[in-house]
Amino acid sequence: MIISSPNDYRAAAKRRLPPFLFHYIDGGAYEEYTLKHNVEDLSKIALRQRVLNDMSQLSLETQLFDETLSMPVALSPVGLTGMYARRGEVQAAISADQKGIPFTMSTVSVCPIEEVVPKINRPMWFQLYVLKDRGFMKNALERAKAAGCSTLVFTVDMPVPGARYRDMHSGMSGKNAAMRRYFQSVTHPQWAWDVGLNGRPHDLGNISTYLGKPTGLEDYIGWLGNNFDPSISWKDLDWIREYWDGPMVIKGILDPEDAKDAVRFGADGIVVSNHGGRQLDGVLSSARALPPIADAVKGEIKILADSGIRNGLDIVRMLALGADICMLGRAFIYALAADGGAGVSNLLELLDKEIRVAMTLTGAKTIADINSDCLVKLDN
Repeated sequence: MIISSPNDYRAAAKRRLPPFLFHYIDGGAYEEYTLKHNVEDLSKIALRQRVLNDMSQLSLETQLFDETLSMPVALSPVGLTGMYARRGEVQAAISADQKGIPFTMSTVSVCPIEEVVPKINRPMWFQLYVLKDRGFMKNALERAKAAGCSTLVFTVDMPVPGARYRDMHSGMSGKNAAMRRYFQSVTHPQWAWDVGLNGRPHDLGNISTYLGKPTGLEDYIGWLGNNFDPSISWKDLDWIREYWDGPMVIKGILDPEDAKDAVRFGADGIVVSNHGGRQLDGVLSSARALPPIADAVKGEIKILADSGIRNGLDIVRMLALGADICMLGRAFIYALAADGGAGVSNLLELLDKEIRVAMTLTGAKTIADINSDCLVKLDN
């Protein structure tokens, strides 16, 4: 397996994973137009090359919520990360920790909070949805706080699950799904040995801890569908503040008015995100949504961004469009699926090098220097 760029990990992951898992992480909602535009729109952002500026003293360090990050990146919450490599949340968290950036655990992780936290040194972030079962939410917040998680990432763009047609075709859901997943697994022996046999329990660890009984992959889709709460509103976030006094980030913002509401609510940060194109197809790409949001609230709240980021140049582009840091989802899952924690560590090093090249050739000596001056103003 020759890996020369971050994008090489996608092909490697496709070879190694059973199709139901590859297409689950690779796909989007409906016809996947937003999924495609996330990548295309970001890749079209033109960087402004500058030379002869003595770029010998570069720094990728940045501060966020009283944490020092070695680069302007955090790993996004991804459900079922532990199905992509053996105890995948643990491996990814260790790689992020060694690099000096945050790992964000998903509500629907395979490994529970208590399994991951003892393996890392820096505080972990924790992601939560608004769910009908408020008892679970309270339990998760209390456990995250007791484990020393530093930041709550609250996802608000999933009051109902998106229509992900690929999952019906791949075997993640639909008729005879369990049988289809079984046959796919046995025809991918590397994954079957590493995860299928030795990565057990295949469990929704945080949910099982709360319920006191196993909650496996067969329950995943049904549990999500039954527990997401379409009645979500800002008052639900007030309720969460009663149980969480640390930094709180609202994930799933695409409109400047919602960003202003987040400021009024008192959130510490927002994530400009369309859930990787996995929720409402046809909405703006994050690259197009970000500039007007930054114009509206930059300096009043920390702005994070995800969706469509595949390499270090994309990170620089997002920062120049107005983000303070970026979050990676698919990119690190591809690497994890291809080569476990070693793949994630190598991906982060590749991103580091690409960011340094982009900063050197745009004249940005620090992360704070990456702004709209680093972009070529083109007429669309």
